[in-house]
Amino acid sequence: MKVLNFPLTKITICFIIGILAAYYIEPGLFFINSAVVTVLLLFIAFYFLSRNQKKFVLFFSLNTYLLSFFIGCVTLLFHTESLQKTNYTHCKKVFETPQQITLCLREKLKSNDYNDRYIAQVRQIENQNYSGRIIVNIQKDSIPNSLLIGNIIRLKTTLQNNTSPKNPNQFDYSKYLKDKQIYAQVYITKSEISISKTIKKDIWYYTAKLHSRIVNNLNRQHFNPTEMNVALALILGQRQEITSDIIQDYQFSGATHILSVSGLHVGFIMLIINFILKPIGNTRKGSIIKLTAILVSLFVFAIISGLSPSVLRSVVMFSFLAVGNHLRRGGNTYHTLLVSLLLILLFEPYFLFDVGFQLSYLALFFIFWLHPLLKNIWNPKNKIVLQIWNVLTVSFAAQIGTLPLCLYYFHQFPGLFFVTNIVIIPILFIVMITGIAVMVLAIFNIVPLFFIQILEKSIYVLNKVIHFVASFDSFVIKDISFNNYYLLAFYLCITLSIIWVKRPSFLKLAGVLSAIIILQISFIFTKKEVQSQKEIIVYNVKKKTIISERNGNSVTFFGYNPLRNSSQNTILNSYLTANFCHLEKASKIQNTLYLNNQKIYIIDSTNIYLKMIQPDILLLTQSPKINLERVLKNLHPRIIIADASNSYSIQKLWKTTCLKQKIPFHSISEKGFYKLN
Repeated sequence: MKVLNFPLTKITICFIIGILAAYYIEPGLFFINSAVVTVLLLFIAFYFLSRNQKKFVLFFSLNTYLLSFFIGCVTLLFHTESLQKTNYTHCKKVFETPQQITLCLREKLKSNDYNDRYIAQVRQIENQNYSGRIIVNIQKDSIPNSLLIGNIIRLKTTLQNNTSPKNPNQFDYSKYLKDKQIYAQVYITKSEISISKTIKKDIWYYTAKLHSRIVNNLNRQHFNPTEMNVALALILGQRQEITSDIIQDYQFSGATHILSVSGLHVGFIMLIINFILKPIGNTRKGSIIKLTAILVSLFVFAIISGLSPSVLRSVVMFSFLAVGNHLRRGGNTYHTLLVSLLLILLFEPYFLFDVGFQLSYLALFFIFWLHPLLKNIWNPKNKIVLQIWNVLTVSFAAQIGTLPLCLYYFHQFPGLFFVTNIVIIPILFIVMITGIAVMVLAIFNIVPLFFIQILEKSIYVLNKVIHFVASFDSFVIKDISFNNYYLLAFYLCITLSIIWVKRPSFLKLAGVLSAIIILQISFIFTKKEVQSQKEIIVYNVKKKTIISERNGNSVTFFGYNPLRNSSQNTILNSYLTANFCHLEKASKIQNTLYLNNQKIYIIDSTNIYLKMIQPDILLLTQSPKINLERVLKNLHPRIIIADASNSYSIQKLWKTTCLKQKIPFHSISEKGFYKLN
């Protein structure tokens, strides 16, 4: 694989490993800084030595890779805002008692049923300068929200740390926010906010104002709200107002990627500009004009789209590809891709942990690498058939490259993705051309009515096609168990298989067979690991008692009304999928459960318990009216668990009693699920 021979490839890989090491190991700043200085001095020494003596060239190369590793570590630590002394996480009192906080609104997020949500930049806490980003949740009421991006607001409140998942194997929103350098949230009402007359007029203010102007002008033209919300998502990256039904249709049809402005959309921009400028010759001057037009168009699109991270990284990625194409370095496409990857991670190393970033680069890499191989399988003479074949092979190349990662993160596979891509690409091309024209003209409020009608009808057809494909839900394979062993083994198998198919040899075939063996070992190891596990989990479900007992890959769920609503099913399915398990049965809760010689006794609203029972764990459910102090004297449990079916007031009393008796108390609604293994 020639790309591995590029020195930049090895440097980039070492740089990425350094970012990963700093992320998971969390080394001290002093150690990393000392290591960088030491390695840098060695780098300089080996550089001069290698110029005169060839035996030092190897040491110079190894030292270069080591230096890139430590630069990766430093880069991540430098961009970790919680390590900065001015970050609000170092102000402990703001998490304990209400403080006067000054914030600047930076970004509008998707609202939920109860709150309007914003990302805000902390400016001051009690008149002392601080920095960092938080999420502001403002309770909805009958009064329209008058806040703007750039507003400086003051409020007196307590910051709340992001909470970890309250049930096993759920999406860790706390970690997601931490990777975006957001460590806290506030919940307030509009009456608690004091808005300053001063507005911070930066790039974020002007892009938000631009979006607002576009939306207002389109509303005046009576653009259908459903289609307009999809248009705003496709062109401007604004998904705040799209309904959950439409999002679900796009997920089940395998077209979720088109709702997030990213590489696909930026690629369309490049194709459109290249098509418009096709009459210009490929002379030196013509090539410069084309390159300039592409770069300007991409960055204007980024500004119109609100400078979101996904758009910015896609613009940078395609800008480098455009420059590489201008320099006639088509053979070095991988090189330009690596340069863009390295540059983006130098400025935003936390992008490495963003799913969209990972999928974008993997898809693009496999399109460049695998698409020519798939394309040459068949060469149809009919131009229309050829275009369809090209769309299919590009889609398959991207899907093969991203499939293991999609299974790892999302645990589902849309079987009709290829049908979706064949049908929607032509429609999406029309939507993008007319959509960009409509958005630009809407800025000046001069959009011709027929332009809006074309865009509206195109999106209407797009939504109908997506809904039709998504309606074949039997083709959507859900709840696919997939762990990190499978992820690595599948990518190893795919990579070695492609290398072998491109240039067959016995050694490469041996590598493919070895990868298949490793894949089988990952299956066997996972199965053995699953079979050896036993555990009992008490779940956090409001006003409900749900318990699971696992023995290997068989799970029994206990509840007073088990498996009746969708929220419970989601929680339980997440657990089953993540742990490679299946539901053996669901039954009503028993009074006593056993695991590894440990006894769990349950007292519910009947208030009945046997004094001769001496449990290790006492589980209280359904707010039983008991004298806990007397119960503790009779039963002598090691720990008390109160699930989320109990009232808050009674849990407060139980907690006080347990503190007096020096017995651990675990509140499920406060601390999350309890696992016994």
